Amino acid sequence: MTDALITREMNIGEVVQRYPSSVEVLLAAGVHCVGCHVSYSETLEQGFRGHGMSEEEIDQVVTDLNKMAQEEQVTSDQPVVLTIKAAEKLKSILAAEGKPDAGLRVDIVPGGCEGSSYGLELADAAAPQDEVFEQHGVKLFVGKADLAAIHGSKIDYVDSLVDGGFRISNPHKHHCGCGKSFS
Repeated sequence: MTDALITREMNIGEVVQRYPSSVEVLLAAGVHCVGCHVSYSETLEQGFRGHGMSEEEIDQVVTDLNKMAQEEQVTSDQPVVLTIKAAEKLKSILAAEGKPDAGLRVDIVPGGCEGSSYGLELADAAAPQDEVFEQHGVKLFVGKADLAAIHGSKIDYVDSLVDGGFRISNPHKHHCGCGKSFS
């Protein structure tokens, strides 16, 4: 990898500190000890070998980590981060609707057990009160009044037979047990 932001030789602690989303990739790869004090001083390769990974598996996890790191770099200056997976799904939906130039409106709406929830809908264009952000070739429309509450959130798409769809995670808000509302 010539443009690699993350290499096998990097310490796990360095990767996690520089790219907090790497924890999700590591957990998905079966590396559940990212919080272990020993693992932080190990290189990625040492940690992966300790988990019995083959060369091909190590290469795949490093590739996945680099995709995540590049995504995080591209969107780090945005108040709302749209993952590549969510952007691809949104492009697919917009194409199926015959609206490839439309976007996703993200609102905060009253309701839910914590008092507020996120509203997501397709929108042909920005409203006068919207800020427009483009990430991965997709437009996001966010009301200026909602920006402070949404700032730092990540929009992802989850493939699941039960309760799949777009998900917003906001590290700055307290979410209820069902995960559908916040305060």
